[in-house]
Parts: sequence; structure tokens; C-alpha cells
Amino acid sequence: MQHGRVVIADDDAVIRMDLKAMLEELGHEVAGEADNGETACYLAKSLKPDLIILDVMMPKMNGLEAAAAISSDRLAPVLMLTAYSEAPMIEEATRAGVLAYLVKPFRKQELQPAIEIALARYRELAALEGELDALQEQMEARKIVGRAKAILMDRNGLSEREAFRRLQAQSLALSKSLREIADAIILTDEMNVIKK
Repeated sequence: MQHGRVVIADDDAVIRMDLKAMLEELGHEVAGEADNGETACYLAKSLKPDLIILDVMMPKMNGLEAAAAISSDRLAPVLMLTAYSEAPMIEEATRAGVLAYLVKPFRKQELQPAIEIALARYRELAALEGELDALQEQMEARKIVGRAKAILMDRNGLSEREAFRRLQAQSLALSKSLREIADAIILTDEMNVIKK
């Protein structure tokens, strides 16, 4: 069971008080409380909690709008806690980036599994985004290395394999990545074009 810092937002003070008590009994710390979505967003940015629990119907900014803002900025996973269980509301919550959904009234033993699911899904999303960033970086590096190979082939009359071997040799000799060597070759080539 994971314990974390939680921000809760509900315009009903009694529900906030009950939810806070349940969370603390489960070992969580309530880092902040809000009675509207706008304040919930502010607390998410400033407190950087592990989880945000939002009600749907709140003044200033409803829970779905707050969830969308919090999710798009990747501030924390959002668990929606609401009296609405209709399919359109659940679909809207999903589009807003909500990672778990709990319908009021709920029991304490239902809360922790919903929290665990939200946290696990958030970790999975973060890992996938990290993998995507790494793949994009690899693709960009391949393009740059390909461009550097083309320059070496053109400038020195080398085959593609020979050009790549030269890049590798420079990379090993200078303890630099292939991308750094390729960037240097491209920059040198661009400087030579400017001089002409």
C-alpha cells in the first residue's frame, strides 16, 4: 500500500473533512484542501502532491476543467470523487485525464484501491512518455548521423559504410556520442558553405 501527499477539492466542507479523516487513517497526508477547481489547480502547482482528488461540481472551475488542466500539465494523477455515475460523465472525465473514478457515497475500503489504480496508471503514463521521448531522440540522432554520413561521402568520396566507420572512430577517439560528432561535421560543413 502506497502512502502519499494528497490535495482534496470538494465544495462541501463536511465531505472534505470526512475524506481527510479517511485518507489520514489510510496513512496519507492531506497536503491541501480546496473548495473550488481554481484553488485545486493552484494547490496542485504549488504543493506538487502525489495525488489530487476532485469533486465534479464545484464553483469557479468545475472538477472536470480542473482535471484537464492538472492532467495536461502533468502535475499529478487525478481521482474523481463524485455522485455522478452516468456514462457521459465518466467519458468526459476520461477525456479530462482522470485516472480513477469513485462514486459517492463510498466506503474507506474502496478509497485505497482507487488511489492505487490512479498512482499506477500515472506511473505507466510517465514511463510511456519517457520511452516516447527517448525514441524521438533516437530518430533525431539517426537523421543527424545520416546527414553527417552524406557530407563525408560527398566530401571524401566514401561509401556509406566507410563514412559510418569514420564517425564511429571519431566517436571512440574523442569519447563523444555519434550525435555529437555528427553535429560537429554538419556545423563545419555549414561554416564552409558560409565562407564560400
